[in-house]
Parts: sequence; C-alpha cells; structure tokens
Amino acid sequence: MTDSLLNVLLGLVASAISAGLGWLAQNLRRRRRLERVRAFFGLPAGNECLIVVNRHAASTSGKSVSRNDVFALMEIAALVKECGAEADLVVHDEVRQGLGHKAEFCLGGPVSNDRTAAHLASWLPGAAFRQDLSGAAPVFTLAVGGEEFRSESESEPSGGQVFALLARVHRTRGNRPAFLVAGQSAVANHAAVRYLAANHHRLARRYGEDGTFALVLKVVNPKAYGPDVVELAADVTTRALERPPAPAPAG
Repeated sequence: MTDSLLNVLLGLVASAISAGLGWLAQNLRRRRRLERVRAFFGLPAGNECLIVVNRHAASTSGKSVSRNDVFALMEIAALVKECGAEADLVVHDEVRQGLGHKAEFCLGGPVSNDRTAAHLASWLPGAAFRQDLSGAAPVFTLAVGGEEFRSESESEPSGGQVFALLARVHRTRGNRPAFLVAGQSAVANHAAVRYLAANHHRLARRYGEDGTFALVLKVVNPKAYGPDVVELAADVTTRALERPPAPAPAG
C-alpha cells in the first residue's frame, strides 16, 4: 500500500470518527434540551396530561369554543406531543380531580372556565378578573395586588389592547404543575400560549423546574396583529400569591 493511499484511508477514518462524535454530541444536546423541557412542563415521555377546555364566553352553548381558543389548544397539544406525552381534553365543568397527579393546562379566564376560577381562588387569591358591560364596549380588568390592567376596545385608534395572566402553580415540590392561561379575550389566551411556547427555556432558567410564577402579558393591537405581538407587562408572582385582607364587618 502506497503512502498516499494510506493517508487517504486514514483521512477517511478520521472524518468518519469526527462525524460520529459530532452526531453523538448533537444528539446528547438535543436529548438534554428535551429533558429540560419535559421537566419544566412536568411531562415525562409516555405520561398523560390534562388540557382543560373553556367555553365560548359569548355563546349560549356550553360546548362552543372560540376559534382562537381552538388555535391555542392546538399549540398546547403540539407542546405535549413534542415532550412525548399524551393529552386528555376535558371540558372545564367536568373536571373532578386535584392538582399534582398530572400536568395540567387550563385555558381561559374564570368567566369561561370554572376550573380557572377554582385555581385562582385556591392558589392565586391576589388575582381577580372583573368585567364592566355597562358601556358601549365591554371593559375587562385584571386586578393584582392593587394594580389594574384594563382592556381597550379594538375601535380605539391604537387598535386596542388586552391582557392575560400566565401562571404556573405547584401544590408541593415534585408534583406535576398546572399552567393557567387566563386572558381577557380568546386572542389574549392564544397570545399567552404562544408566549409560553416561545419563552419556556427562559422561564425555566428564571423560576426553576418547580417554581411558581404569575405573569401579566399585554397583547398589543390585536385588531391588526392578532396574537403575534405580546409583551411582558408585569411579574406579579408575589402579589398574586397573597390573599387580600378580609373586608371589615359592617357596623
């Protein structure tokens, strides 16, 4: 065998080994990245999670779901599939189980989702949703610890704005988390799900695998941009966890 042929063979072997090591390292990085995603969402491969479906707030039918909420549900299902878990869709008024046994995604505010209302009262008592239907256009307010986030109608020159509360709650360390996506509109719900999908790595670094958080997100000009332009308005974790003082008794 000539020296030139030997050098070619050695070069091919070295290239094959280098390519194999590169593939192995990349595969390990992808696997570690996926395991971190699974840990954040509480979705080990093969496990089942609960997706709680809200109703269309403006519909008289309890089984009607807004189109934007359907889009949000599809994106949640894609997250679940990415983790290798299975989704169990349940209507909000048919859930009869506690927290921690399964990871949970609860879509919609307390007006359209009874499960959200229960979670807020039990685990985030400092957050409250109010609606004023007396004017020409309804006004929705999310109040947390004395700070108010009021919706603006899409008829405003700015195109309006709506807010959503995105929260993750844990009963105890090590239990499966529950994610609350409570918006002032279906567009706000969809925007909050997109924010969660795009920023879960950053949220995991900040709050850890077992941390509770509550964030208020602002959807800018939903008339023009739909759910695509969303900003972090405030981190209200501490205030949302605090139970407001009881009102003084009359007299």
